[in-house]
Amino acid sequence: MAFPHVQVRGATPDTDVLQRLLDGRWSCRGFASDPVPRSMIEQLLDLARRSPSWCNTQPWHVHVTEGEGTERFREALSAQAASAELAPDFPFPGRYTGVYQERRRECGFQLYESVGVSRGDRAASATQAAKNFEFFGAPHVAVVTTEAELGVYGAVDCGLYVQTFLLAAQSMGLGAIPQAALAAHSSFMREYFGLPENRLLVCGISFGWPDEDHPANSFRTTRVPTDETVTWVD
Repeated sequence: MAFPHVQVRGATPDTDVLQRLLDGRWSCRGFASDPVPRSMIEQLLDLARRSPSWCNTQPWHVHVTEGEGTERFREALSAQAASAELAPDFPFPGRYTGVYQERRRECGFQLYESVGVSRGDRAASATQAAKNFEFFGAPHVAVVTTEAELGVYGAVDCGLYVQTFLLAAQSMGLGAIPQAALAAHSSFMREYFGLPENRLLVCGISFGWPDEDHPANSFRTTRVPTDETVTWVD
């Protein structure tokens, strides 16, 4: 069988494009209010659906808000998050230790420094955290769910979908941020969107045109070197 699209091994122009997208992508926490045209969102979703999945199950289903739909959702979720306890479908980490705690703190400190929150100022940090449920001002939210019976692998497949969505958004000049915080209120979200019990909340993705001048968009997180995360077996 011939494979006409196979090229000579090694880096190609496509590799350079992927490198730019990966290097350029960041979690946007400040958006312009202008909506993204429906045609662009449809193109974004068309790219995201090409994500691979276990046995090609394609377990993701996405609810996308726009216009008044986003505003109603923003208001309702903000009110819910102000008083309700966290109850995600997929348990959050019980704790962070070692390098994982260090990396988490580094990101948090970068964010707080960018928006002028002093270390130890719990009131200000809570105010910043609440912006998750305001979608950081984004005009659109994509709520990603998976099929319950597919278990953890359905969630992993949805993670691949989220990555493709984020890179597609980056390629189109859009800002986006995946948010586990939205899935922390799974019961509310299920009722709000009329989801059946067999659909589990994975995360939300707030997206739109990035506000390049917003201070929360001024920093970039780091990545550890490859040799710290890879073990070669000869």
